[in-house]
Amino acid sequence: MTENNADGAEAPGGQGTAPQAPPQTTAHADAEPGAAAAAPASPAVPAAPVVAAAPVMPAASQGGHDAGQHAGQVTVQQARMAQHWERQRYWEAQQAARQAERLAKKQARNEGWSAALRPAELAPIRTGTLVAALVSGLAAALLLGDGLGPGLLIAAVPVAAAAYVAARAAGRGPRPWTLVWAVGGLALLVVPALRESAWPSTLAILAAIGFGALALFGSRTWLGVLLSPLGFIEAAPTGVRWAWHGLLERRSGNGRNWWPVVKAAGVGLALLVVFGGLFASADAAFADVLGDLVPDLSVSGGPVRVPLFVLGAVVALAAARAAGAPLRWDRVTPTPGTPRSRVEWALPLVLLDLLFAGFIAVQLAVLLGGYDKVKERTGLYPAEYARQGFWQLLWATVLTLAVIAFALRWAPRSGPGDKRLVRGVLGTLCLLTLVVVASAVRRMDFYVAAFGLSRLRISVVTMELWLGVVIVLIIAAGIFGARWLPRAVMASAGVTVLAFGLLSPDGMIAENNVTRFKEDHKIDLGYFQELSADAVPALDRLPEPQRSCALYGINNDLADEGEVPWYGMSLGDRRAREILRERPVTVPFEVCLGLNGFTSHGVPSEGR
Repeated sequence: MTENNADGAEAPGGQGTAPQAPPQTTAHADAEPGAAAAAPASPAVPAAPVVAAAPVMPAASQGGHDAGQHAGQVTVQQARMAQHWERQRYWEAQQAARQAERLAKKQARNEGWSAALRPAELAPIRTGTLVAALVSGLAAALLLGDGLGPGLLIAAVPVAAAAYVAARAAGRGPRPWTLVWAVGGLALLVVPALRESAWPSTLAILAAIGFGALALFGSRTWLGVLLSPLGFIEAAPTGVRWAWHGLLERRSGNGRNWWPVVKAAGVGLALLVVFGGLFASADAAFADVLGDLVPDLSVSGGPVRVPLFVLGAVVALAAARAAGAPLRWDRVTPTPGTPRSRVEWALPLVLLDLLFAGFIAVQLAVLLGGYDKVKERTGLYPAEYARQGFWQLLWATVLTLAVIAFALRWAPRSGPGDKRLVRGVLGTLCLLTLVVVASAVRRMDFYVAAFGLSRLRISVVTMELWLGVVIVLIIAAGIFGARWLPRAVMASAGVTVLAFGLLSPDGMIAENNVTRFKEDHKIDLGYFQELSADAVPALDRLPEPQRSCALYGINNDLADEGEVPWYGMSLGDRRAREILRERPVTVPFEVCLGLNGFTSHGVPSEGR
């Protein structure tokens, strides 16, 4: 019996084996080890585990099943939430990675541009550069306070000297194009020394700045040529810091090299002042010459001369800084355009060529026939016909250059056949554009013949002619290669500005109108009041009272300026003063008011 109970014998009531009985038996065995052996035949022994446990076990099992289902649902929800947050974290990580990649590319691009543009290491500033900057500041303060004239050219010489010394210290030697730009820039500054008119002088100064930038930075590409003048913005502050560090170094440990120079310069200046004063007091003629040569050092000009001194010194230091370590503008290259197919590229240009050809055929038939042909074909007088179309043809020329630039950017480049196609189509367009340029100039010739020259007319004709030169250079580049084209275009612009200033546009305007007056006795006296002193030699040939009335405004302007020193007076100003001193204006203002074309405000009575 003991073995049967131990093996889990069948319980009354057909319940079969009871898994819970062994723990209870074990528990009793642990509590009373001798009890089971003492009552082996008792009927209560098998009933206790079966009757008491039978109704309880199913409820406990169902509760465990429900709890398991609830726990499973919670586990599924937690798994879904975990997957959701995992996807969220993955997406955020991807976004962060992309942002970091974009920032890295931007930084690399910026660093690439910076590395490409970054100048080489500067050598310590030379004493010669510091002296040249000091001389440039003094020249600007003393010579530019009373006007430009020859003083601007003189003040530019120490700037060039400072740049030369810095370039030699950096191991940069002069190249052929560098010499062209340097000499051309100084030549352009001759225009303010010769001409009193402000507009050609301003163009010459701007062109000289451009030439100076090309000489210092040595740019050869289109982007480099256009961006070179911006290098002065970076060179000015860095040049001042460079000079300041050089002065501190000389003051701290190397002052023996420059202090003797300062002392010698001071002693020399003192000797000049002492002996110059003695000689001036001893001879009146020498005193007059010395008074004309020496700039005015009065205190009244101080507020103007101090900024001019700073400007001159900073310009010299900027030029020296750029010469010693120039920005490498040529290393910045734009992204090339995507080549197009032959049909996509050539079809619009061929249609444009056909349009140009048709327009030119009509132009040749009209313009080459002269005045009568124009009147017969159009019903307009030549001057009206010219005014109607000149500006449109000027813009057509400018837009054609833009079309050529974009066409070259997207031109097909897959083989020699594409190269011949590009040359043929664009070469034809350039040749037709040259005829358009000639048509525009011919139209303006009609207009000038009817109404005479003016500042606007001579300016736009000059620009149209220069655009024609640019087109010729483009044709030559298509034949011989375009490596030299950007510099050649800039050189042609400088030569045009130089020739424009040397020819004295105000003088040409006055000469043209005086010649027309001798032929038809028609003249607009009011327009001459706007011209500069460069027009005086031509207007001096008019008869009275037209001469005095034409010179009335210029004479008043020169009188208001008063005496101007030699370094602030242009050659045109000097000649005009001499002419008016010998043959002054004698006709009263009231008489001039009664003449045709003269107004009290110096404005042409006929709208021009």
